[in-house]
Amino acid sequence: MKKISVMFQKKLLIAVLCIVTLSSYSQKLATLEVELTKVTFGLDIPVSINLDEITYLPDSILNLLEIKGNKRTAIPFQIEKGDPRRLYWIVKTEEGSPGKHLFELVKGRATQSLVVQATTNDGTLTIHKGEQNLLQYYFKTVYPPKGVDSAYRRSGFIHPLWSPHGQVLTRIQPPDHRHHYGIWNPWTHVEYEGDTIDFWNINSKQGTVRFAKFVSIEDGSVFSEFDALHEHVVFKKGGGEKVAMNELQSIKVYRPQDNKDFFVVDFTFQMTPAYESPVKLLEYRYAGFGWRTTEKWDNKNSMVLTSEGKTRKEADGSKARWCIVQGAIDDDYAGVVMMSFPTNYNYPEPLRIWPENQYNRGDMFANFCPTKDMDWLLKPRQNYILKYRLLVYNGHVDKDKAESAWQYFAYPPKVTVKIEKQ
Repeated sequence: MKKISVMFQKKLLIAVLCIVTLSSYSQKLATLEVELTKVTFGLDIPVSINLDEITYLPDSILNLLEIKGNKRTAIPFQIEKGDPRRLYWIVKTEEGSPGKHLFELVKGRATQSLVVQATTNDGTLTIHKGEQNLLQYYFKTVYPPKGVDSAYRRSGFIHPLWSPHGQVLTRIQPPDHRHHYGIWNPWTHVEYEGDTIDFWNINSKQGTVRFAKFVSIEDGSVFSEFDALHEHVVFKKGGGEKVAMNELQSIKVYRPQDNKDFFVVDFTFQMTPAYESPVKLLEYRYAGFGWRTTEKWDNKNSMVLTSEGKTRKEADGSKARWCIVQGAIDDDYAGVVMMSFPTNYNYPEPLRIWPENQYNRGDMFANFCPTKDMDWLLKPRQNYILKYRLLVYNGHVDKDKAESAWQYFAYPPKVTVKIEKQ
């Protein structure tokens, strides 16, 4: 009898726990239907909605469930503070699986772990998922090697960008171009207060770009993001300095999914003249969002392909929505799809791609350059925005997968929200 009683107690306890678990999810606030209309190629798609259009309940008592048949599973989500709040999550897909995905927003406490985090150390901010490093940002000033002109010093750039398997995909201060700093966003010929300033070739000692401060840093279960203020500084001919333009860089790194060899990084650059003088970005063959790639790539083990079908031999000066740069590295293969957003200036944007014979061995540099074939006037008290996405991966990406990734960046999936009566 005692044995039966113990078994009965265990069953009763399990039943009670199930009732408690279900009751914690019992108040449905909204049904969210995400429609994927394009082939996904196994890509996982970041989505977001305006949370305040659904509820003003505190973040701490909300939960997100994925609905598959009769199964309801709590999934990671993240609420970005602001007015309005935005709810972010990632739609996981299988190879080539367009279709509808159902979710429920419910009232119920959920503990969201900080899966993607930003850690600062010795002048750097590193975004990582556990022990897996994804991206590092230098906010301290980095000086060139001993014996090289200190005018090449720079802060406010990304290096390394790591592949999912841990290979370094960026390079800084190469001997041929000491002013190249991983991934960075300066402008080459800028008309300001009667002078032409070069913020790119910093050895010209006309100007530079500096990290000023962090505006925000956010960790979470879906992404880690930081907002960094950069100052575009003019070195005055008579001595002294003046900030010509402020640039707010927002860099958001989405969590790599388990057993998937890719992750996504979003860049938003907001540029505003610092004072009453306009800033005119003059036409030049390179400027803007640039990437100096790993020294392990050359013209024999790497390749380029653009959205318009141009290879490395033809890509320079062409316009593109996206550009694949990939190659062999450390007995592996890795790369990046660089994507430009449709609202960017001079979209589709011109490319600067180094030719195949660069420095004999074919060193690689890739750049979206909106001012390659036209000027861009930035007026005082106005905000100018450029947006880019990187798909960072191991393995090979072809044109169809790159196009699908760009489509989901440029035209995010439609989310139909059905709000429950409260």
